Amino acid sequence: MTFANKIAASAGAAGLSLFAALPVWAQEAATAVAAPAAPAAEAAAPAPFVPTAEMVNKGDVAWMLVASALVLMMSVPALALFYGGLVRAKNMLSVLMQVLTIVCVAALVWFSWGYSMAFTSTGTPFPSLFGGLDKAFLAGVDVNTFAATFSNGVYLPEYVFVIFQMTFACITPALIVGAFAERVKFTPLIIFTVLWLTFAYFPIAHMVWYWAGPDFLHAAPTDYGLLWGWGALDFAGGTVVHINAGIAGLVGCLVIGPRLGYNTEPMPPHNLVMTMIGASLLWIGWFGFNAGSGLEANAFGALAFINTLVATAAAGATWAIIEQIIHKKPSLLGGVSGVVAGLVAITPAAGFAHPGTAIILGAVASLVCFFFVTTVKKKLKYDDSLDVFGIHAVGGIVGAIGTGFVANPAWGGQGWIDYTAPVAKAGEFDLVGQVTTQIWAVGTTVLWTGVVSAVLFLGLKYTIGLRPSKDVEQEGLDLAEHGERAYNL
Repeated sequence: MTFANKIAASAGAAGLSLFAALPVWAQEAATAVAAPAAPAAEAAAPAPFVPTAEMVNKGDVAWMLVASALVLMMSVPALALFYGGLVRAKNMLSVLMQVLTIVCVAALVWFSWGYSMAFTSTGTPFPSLFGGLDKAFLAGVDVNTFAATFSNGVYLPEYVFVIFQMTFACITPALIVGAFAERVKFTPLIIFTVLWLTFAYFPIAHMVWYWAGPDFLHAAPTDYGLLWGWGALDFAGGTVVHINAGIAGLVGCLVIGPRLGYNTEPMPPHNLVMTMIGASLLWIGWFGFNAGSGLEANAFGALAFINTLVATAAAGATWAIIEQIIHKKPSLLGGVSGVVAGLVAITPAAGFAHPGTAIILGAVASLVCFFFVTTVKKKLKYDDSLDVFGIHAVGGIVGAIGTGFVANPAWGGQGWIDYTAPVAKAGEFDLVGQVTTQIWAVGTTVLWTGVVSAVLFLGLKYTIGLRPSKDVEQEGLDLAEHGERAYNL
């Protein structure tokens, strides 16, 4: 039985119990009127659960703050350097500025209304789709409030959780810019970022990750996001971050159109050394991204850590082997592409897989992403400049669906946890049902972000415009958009 079915069954049983108890309650009420001396304590409801400071572990706090810094490093400087090295020299500075500014803006939007939209369920007409504004500008959040982890009686200071999730909101829209690098105006891109975060990222984050917490969910069995309620597994953001950003990038590159000279003139990366440095920093930062998503300094954090290491290693080696077979020369560009594909694929499965199946997942994702980057893109002739769709969306889809397989306890996986029990316990794993749920989660993410992204890109294209003039694009965005160059030689 899946997680969603168990919740439904529990809710149904509770409803039948309440219905059956109505006559008894009526009798008890009459007895209470006739005998007013009955002890009031017998009618009193149990006190609601309240987290306390004693439930916070300093080791968890220290680890989560370090993990947050690692995830921030993934955006600046890692992603900025990775993307910057892949574009032509005349657009290097523009990419750095785009990533840097997106991080700044996303952090402020997260503080203003993003956290509330993603991680509350009050004050909203559709609590399973997105939260309200009760915690806008972090109203009600202070040093004395707490956020749940995945363990009964274990909590983080709420500020720690806000910080950690803020770094995810910063990197996700920054990933998108690689799909249409070298041909987008700066101001429309920043406007898109604010709107896309609001209507795509925050709702999907809410649907996948929002829940009441293990100490609350059995008393509030429907207080969760839509995909969480379905039982979809996404440990660190295969749907929320990578599919979400990858599909948005594909829509953007199609709406904006290909670069001038695409497929007719060479457009090699201008600095693969910088790209290698960026990819290496991404890999290091990803340990915070994945291992930190367990929210505790425990064995599951260690599991996510080793899976992130071995799956990525397998993906990088697989890409190099494929190039050796096909081209007789394994390239550095291919190597770093494989590494990122592995990082993306293991993200949703990091805390669920056995390291052996994580290696298989990384290798499979590398093979599939290689096919999309080298073959599908050429066949369909879309200009995904830095392969955001080919690696992040495709790798995220492989990883998200693959999570349904590698989480299987029969193959060394961790299964899923039934948090509706007063003390969380392992749930019965249904392989076919779980994979089906993963596919539904992928489809929902693709549809939601695809529609939102198309509306936003088309709206901006036909109002203030998205693309610079041909002269500006030929000259490069560095001087035209920012008045300076990355290099003054």
